[in-house]
Amino acid sequence: MSAIRQTTNKSLMLFSGRAYPELADEIAGHLGVSPTPTSAYEFANGELFVRFEESVRGCDAFVLQSHTAPINTWLMEQLIMVDALKRASAKRITVVAPFFPYARQDKKHRGREPISARLVADMFKTAGAHRLMTVDLHTAQIQGFFDGPVDHLFAMDLLIEDVRRKWGGRDLTVVSPDSGRVRVSERWSDKLGGTPLAFIHKTRDASRPNEVVANRVVGEVEGRVCILVDDMIDTGGTIVKAAETLFAAGAADVVIAATHGVLSGPAVDRLKNSQVSEVIVTNTLPIEPERRFDKLTVLSIAPLLGRAIREVFEDGSVTSLFDGAS
Repeated sequence: MSAIRQTTNKSLMLFSGRAYPELADEIAGHLGVSPTPTSAYEFANGELFVRFEESVRGCDAFVLQSHTAPINTWLMEQLIMVDALKRASAKRITVVAPFFPYARQDKKHRGREPISARLVADMFKTAGAHRLMTVDLHTAQIQGFFDGPVDHLFAMDLLIEDVRRKWGGRDLTVVSPDSGRVRVSERWSDKLGGTPLAFIHKTRDASRPNEVVANRVVGEVEGRVCILVDDMIDTGGTIVKAAETLFAAGAADVVIAATHGVLSGPAVDRLKNSQVSEVIVTNTLPIEPERRFDKLTVLSIAPLLGRAIREVFEDGSVTSLFDGAS
């Protein structure tokens, strides 16, 4: 873990959990600041301990954690960090969660289910957070779960720039993996100059998570390079089945672009052995060398997070980073 401090007329400090310190170091480089160590460890029974090794009184604190597995450990660590900052008189505390934990549990599908995304937002607030910063929420309404400002950042421009550079000379179709994400695909289409749209109509069994029962394509994909866009790739089952459906409908090629590379369980093997030509993700979550493969491109989210942190610190406009997208 590390704390990063810049001395100006105000004090900016960036605190990193242990899940992904490399991302914090990269963000620190974009902010032009230097890391300071923080003490963190686990007791024999698994309880976590955190202590910051310099004064945080009156600072503008940004608490970064990447919620990778084991997600509950890293969530608890971030909550403890926020509590420690509150009790040490930090002036303002911003939770930076590039991949918001439990975001897929944003509503009740059936009776007797939790709304875990709301619970996480409540826990951040109770711990002492004044503000949240995150990237590409699973659904936009999660912003309303937190009682305070939420900076919802978008990786779309970063992903589109890479797609345009590599595939811009081909006949493209932007494809949503389901009807619920068509609005995101429309924004992709606009930024790619009016590229045609398609989506996968899929049927799920609510009792079988991460599993699609049936797919069919709605839209023109024959002979075209399909850019299959989503917010995350978890086990890879949904996105690979969608790609197979596109090829069956006559697609010339398929490129997958997603913000969060969760890549759980069989995801790497599924993607590596699929027909898709490229899988593009960002580094909101750590992807260890053993989970990387030839088709995988990992783009850095650090410049975007660094700019957003600077805007918040200087009381600027985060919205201006996205031309008013929401």
